[in-house]
Amino acid sequence: MKPLVSVITPVYNAEKFISDTIQSVLNQTYVNWELILVDDGSTDGSLDIISKFTQTHTNIFLFQNDKNSGAAITRNKGTKEAKGDYIAFLDADDLWLPTKLEKQIRFMINQDLNVSFSSYNLIDERGNALHKRIQALESLSYNKLLKCNYIGNLTGMYHVKSLEKIYTKNLRKRQDWLLWLEAVKRSGSSTLGIQEPLANYRLQSDSMSANKFGLIKYNYAVYRTGLQFSTVKSMFYMILFLYEYIFVKSKNTIVLPKT
Repeated sequence: MKPLVSVITPVYNAEKFISDTIQSVLNQTYVNWELILVDDGSTDGSLDIISKFTQTHTNIFLFQNDKNSGAAITRNKGTKEAKGDYIAFLDADDLWLPTKLEKQIRFMINQDLNVSFSSYNLIDERGNALHKRIQALESLSYNKLLKCNYIGNLTGMYHVKSLEKIYTKNLRKRQDWLLWLEAVKRSGSSTLGIQEPLANYRLQSDSMSANKFGLIKYNYAVYRTGLQFSTVKSMFYMILFLYEYIFVKSKNTIVLPKT
């Protein structure tokens, strides 16, 4: 029996994208998965769209927050409901390529990994290719990850039976970075990145990548509030982060030829 993968998708007013996102999971060549969608108080047509899928697929589940609570609490609720041997994440506007789960599970088993991630491509709000790829590091240590988030959340996966379920603190942004820091820390060793792109990340105008001030503000919160570093230590790591983000991580963005 192949291991069960729990896919956790927080949803908030995602009616424009959620159908395609769910379909990208249904299109997986690896079939032993459950999709856990947690709605965070959507006021658009997201729930109606999701309900059509839950009525026809017994491995797609919908849960709802009592009130709008933010991404951290929403992902944590999905994690609590998950029954899989592995947990993976897919935001409501992103897409997986069809062989994502199959290749990643095989990679983790063959390499004896408890955490893994992959390269991914960038698309615009309409789903058009931006001809850019974020290339995964071949090897990623906890100390390297502490300087900058190198794991695209839509590509990350961890082994629940080895690491147990991971819950994150209630930060407004960047709680996914905290999760992967904890996962790599629990694993006790560096993890490996799949070099092939296995997902498409939708870059929106209000995304963290487009908001440089938010990048500084919320990354500082990871150090100070999430990891509970002292103010001095948090400032020190923010300097390391800015250097890493501007001069090192930027080299991992590859411009692809237009065809």
